[in-house]
Amino acid sequence: MAYADHWQVYDDTGHRKYLSEDERRHFLQATNRLPAASACLCRTLALTGCRISEALTLARHQLDAERCALTFKTLKQRKTLYRSVPIPDELVAQLQALPACDDDRLWVMHRASAWRLVKATMDMAGIVGPMACCKGLRHGFGMHAAGCNVPPNLIQRWMGHSSPVTTAIYLDAVGIEEREFAQRMWR
Repeated sequence: MAYADHWQVYDDTGHRKYLSEDERRHFLQATNRLPAASACLCRTLALTGCRISEALTLARHQLDAERCALTFKTLKQRKTLYRSVPIPDELVAQLQALPACDDDRLWVMHRASAWRLVKATMDMAGIVGPMACCKGLRHGFGMHAAGCNVPPNLIQRWMGHSSPVTTAIYLDAVGIEEREFAQRMWR
């Protein structure tokens, strides 16, 4: 059975695996209390939907300031693929202001340390549950994009999904339009 055939946005007990809009906003606000490099890493995860390992391999030359985009080496695919993900102007400026690392990477941090940083930032934001992790940010990005009616092919490209079936999970889970239909019935 393929991953997308059984993965869902809820865990075995019915808890969400993604950040809600409010949680996402609180997480981003909590990054204001972090040192610049840590804040940039957390914002990059939240605003691009990248995997934590993809963020940690980012080199300075993968920041395209002119196009306001980051180019990620897509992990979890058999061949080497790169994808460009747009980022806000403010994040471009913050990333450009980071001090240079010896090996051109934006962050020199172990994956486990980055995971702990995200978890601590979730705690600062008051976010608890299965969504309070790096994957919660990734899934929250997918849900946010789907909720903003971003075309499925763009969500697929930005998230580095090889199959549109995986992206469709986020599109199926968006409850905004479903709730509008239900409200029509309640009138």
